[in-house]
Amino acid sequence: MQIHPTAVIGQNVKIGKGCSIGPYCVVKDDVEIGEGTVLEPYVHIGRYTTIGSECRIYPGADVGDEPQDHSFRPGVVSYTEIGSHTVIREYVTIHRPPSEGLKTVIGSHVLLMAFVHVAHDVVIGDHVTIANHTALTGHVQVEPMAVISGYCMIHQFCRIGSLAMITAGARIRQDIPPYCLLGENDYIYGPNVVGLRRAGFNQELRMEIRRAIKTYFFQDLNKSAALDTIGGAKMSPEVAHFVDFIKSSKRGIMPGRAKYVEEAEL
Repeated sequence: MQIHPTAVIGQNVKIGKGCSIGPYCVVKDDVEIGEGTVLEPYVHIGRYTTIGSECRIYPGADVGDEPQDHSFRPGVVSYTEIGSHTVIREYVTIHRPPSEGLKTVIGSHVLLMAFVHVAHDVVIGDHVTIANHTALTGHVQVEPMAVISGYCMIHQFCRIGSLAMITAGARIRQDIPPYCLLGENDYIYGPNVVGLRRAGFNQELRMEIRRAIKTYFFQDLNKSAALDTIGGAKMSPEVAHFVDFIKSSKRGIMPGRAKYVEEAEL
């Protein structure tokens, strides 16, 4: 364990074996840092933060600080949890919730690129990538393996489904179901073909997902009829998740535009 002499370490801080804490870092009270995690110079870790093993946090990042919320009051005990093998690049900001006992959660094997903002009460699953300058406002949920490009703005309480892919500069006002590709002008254009392949989905499953997306977004059916049509046949667990995600949406679903990928490309 290496702690630079200029680093400031608070009370009741647990630091695992093999950690490195660089110059001018500030680690506040009641923090736990897992084995092998590296804090580069000038990192700030707020109170009640837990960081998993083998993470790397780059200069200027502020993890677990107080939220930008009018309801927050000093003395509230809320938490930030970071999984293992997660990379947090320069000047990322991650805030804990304003309400007692709640958590902001970042999963394992996550990459947050420079200047990403993760607001209070956000939950990000494992293997998520979020590119530079994207902002997730309060209570956003991102399921595992989603990819969000740079300069995106995501409204409060929105959800991003697993293996969804979002283009740069998107303005997310409603939910994006699993496996979908959100492209230009903030429309869903079809399945995230590259992501599905990389995740090891075979052609039969990719075709089933494509048909479900086509039925819901591009067959001129209302929500109920589209979901009944998809559910009329035997569904894989993946398509069942797509259906359940839509049924549970409270903000509604981002609209589609009929430019979906043809079967031959799957």
